[in-house]
Amino acid sequence: MLLHIIARGKIGRSAEAELVERYLKRITWPTRVSEMPDTGGKPPALAGTPSVTVLLDEKGKQLSSLEFAEILGRWRDNGMRECRLMIGAADGFGEAERAGADLLIAFGRMTWPHMMARAMLAEQLWRATSILANHPYHREG
Repeated sequence: MLLHIIARGKIGRSAEAELVERYLKRITWPTRVSEMPDTGGKPPALAGTPSVTVLLDEKGKQLSSLEFAEILGRWRDNGMRECRLMIGAADGFGEAERAGADLLIAFGRMTWPHMMARAMLAEQLWRATSILANHPYHREG
């Protein structure tokens, strides 16, 4: 399953961008990152394959790393070809976007800058795929 991060705003050359790349290189699943302008524009078109959409949103569920891994694993095992993970701009997502998503997740109740959210998402994707591969890195509480 392709893990496709679609984020509003440009990350440019930064410590956060290096961190995102470091984690994405560790993931054995196919990955892709697409950037969109802060306003306007549409996400890249789907290729007609089974996909799911996840929004990083303040109203989302706060999942443990194991729960997130289980969801990704279930989608993969059920034939989903792409998981689109969306990071919004400063104003987040509207109700229509939320309603169209398969899952809303939040990294806690605090607000995070989009560059940090990308790095945290990349790390959680690496952690989830590592959990699914029975890699000993992850330690549960």
